[in-house]
Amino acid sequence: MSDIRLQRMAHLLVHYSLSLHKGDRLAIDAGPVAAPLVREVVREALRAGAHPEVFVQLPGIRELYLQEASDEQLTYIPATRRMVYEQYEALLSIRSDENTKELNGIDPARQARAQQATSALLQTFMQRGADGSLRWCSTLFPTNAYAQDAGMSLSSFEEFVYHACFLNDEDPIARWQELSAQQQELVERLKGKREVHIVGPETDLTLSVADRVFINSDGKRNFPSGEIFTGPVENSANGFIRFSFPASYNGRSVEDVRLRFENGVVVEATAAQGQDFLERMLSMDEGARRLGEFAFGNNRHVQRCTRNILFDEKIGGTIHLALGRSYPETGGVNESALHWDMVCDLRSGGEVRVDGEVFSKNGEFV
Repeated sequence: MSDIRLQRMAHLLVHYSLSLHKGDRLAIDAGPVAAPLVREVVREALRAGAHPEVFVQLPGIRELYLQEASDEQLTYIPATRRMVYEQYEALLSIRSDENTKELNGIDPARQARAQQATSALLQTFMQRGADGSLRWCSTLFPTNAYAQDAGMSLSSFEEFVYHACFLNDEDPIARWQELSAQQQELVERLKGKREVHIVGPETDLTLSVADRVFINSDGKRNFPSGEIFTGPVENSANGFIRFSFPASYNGRSVEDVRLRFENGVVVEATAAQGQDFLERMLSMDEGARRLGEFAFGNNRHVQRCTRNILFDEKIGGTIHLALGRSYPETGGVNESALHWDMVCDLRSGGEVRVDGEVFSKNGEFV
């Protein structure tokens, strides 16, 4: 018998996050371990009259590809992936890694080259997401690998995930609507504001949000979610910041990242672990050294670091910045094949001022 929380999750993904309609083409991207959730999503999608298609990602294939592919093969975009990004109405990505360290032995330069090849397609994906012609959502199925990264047993991690998604409630959609309304109040307060000043342990950074739009992320594109975000003015960031939590990207974990900005550009970047990978990603293209996102985390059901950005960037009382591509709906125009989120914890001694006034202090909105 299926877990009632997976049934609720599938119902929420289909009817709330993706708002599937009759005739919609839905691509479901997942690993085989996520089969219990995939089955429930397919069931709900069929009942909604949609056309679900499952694309299974086998463990080890990505590592093999990055090891063995020629330069031509490394930069090739499969026709099926292009069709989904350019034509389908909906895309659901279910993160379900069985080994999160699978790519640790891969040359970062090859990872960067493969990532660069997707830049134009990523732009199409983000533009269609902004104009509403592609409804997409990224979520996670609990695996032993994610539980180990978080320092938890599988059963404990499952409970953590379902709690963060409000799936222990009989009506989780109502809970997400409540959070959406609360976050919309914050968005309204930020309308027309111009400057953000972030101060915390080894952090003093200013950036402009003039004429930019804050977006209410309420469980529709990320599930779980719980954040408000925008695209900073591309040449505005000045100062320095230390990211409290490990910054994971493409299967690599980079520890204790510190960045210094001048006129929007990263001019100094250090990491206690993963320095070479950090430098490779920052050298991917011109936009990789500029900010594409600034956000407040606001999911109070997420209170601990799991080394998984889907959860860590939503921790209530944190902020996060993303290096690289902006989301067009924010007004951001930075272009890059990179979009790398990094989290700064402001719950102890941190403060964010907006146009000179305290907006949050020690992780609480004022």
